[in-house]
Amino acid sequence: MENNPETSLIGNGRPRPRVSGVITSFNEEHNIGDCIESLAWCDEIIVVDSFSTDRTPEIAQGYDKVRFFQRNYFGAGAQKNWAMRHVRSDWIFLLDSDERCTSELRREVKTLLADGPEHDAYMMNRDVYLLGKRIRFSGWQHDRVARFFRTGTAYYENRRVHSVLHATGETPILDHPIEHHMVDRSFDEYAFRLAKYGYWNAAQCWRDGDRTSSIEVMVRPVWRFFRTYILQLGILDGSTGIVFCLLQSYSTYMKFAILWGWQTNEARGIPPGLPEFDEDESTWDGLKELTKSEGATSEE
Repeated sequence: MENNPETSLIGNGRPRPRVSGVITSFNEEHNIGDCIESLAWCDEIIVVDSFSTDRTPEIAQGYDKVRFFQRNYFGAGAQKNWAMRHVRSDWIFLLDSDERCTSELRREVKTLLADGPEHDAYMMNRDVYLLGKRIRFSGWQHDRVARFFRTGTAYYENRRVHSVLHATGETPILDHPIEHHMVDRSFDEYAFRLAKYGYWNAAQCWRDGDRTSSIEVMVRPVWRFFRTYILQLGILDGSTGIVFCLLQSYSTYMKFAILWGWQTNEARGIPPGLPEFDEDESTWDGLKELTKSEGATSEE
């Protein structure tokens, strides 16, 4: 692991912990600049890109603090674990390209570092935006993620999507949120992304030994919409809520439809077209050591 912390002094004479911003990206030319600038307070920013075909690499490499890498994408957890092996700081603040660290959160983190953190990892609420409008319900009102943690104390699982972060000790929630601009420009890009997530989710289910049925293909998306729009109050998000909940239902449909298709083809002797997973042991060494220790927790 390439860790070489450099420190300066804070007001009470103690060394100021260095912070590395970590960002993962793929074809995020409309987001990457704002994301990097929201982490300008960090001592360095590591961007790990999955060989974008747009201007993402050009934009990212235009910032002096950025250390830019490109790596094949094997899943969110693999990408982030790989990035964390290359930091040169005491702490890590991690974002996806469509997320932002707010000025209020930045000040809170700086105060936390100045006072001396009592924990190794911290969670924060995540405010979701759809075409510039905040989604306050629809199942996202309690969305929390652990994105600020001491280097070497937290690692992600080997999953293609929705990888869980495991950390040492408790993970208290900070007062201020990060912003998640889930859909900032157009629905066509987001619909394509949801279809891709559906494929990756299906691949994860197949890898885990899960199977489905045609009934589940029909029922699961309907239940997802009912749960998010009615039970989780998506109706209170107005017209944005109904569109948003339908999109989430579409992703669920793609997941189970693809899984059902693979099962059907398997009976015909046709193997599923699964994506690659990262089988490099070094990517997961930190997670293995962490889960062996007592007091390890996850963000779920």
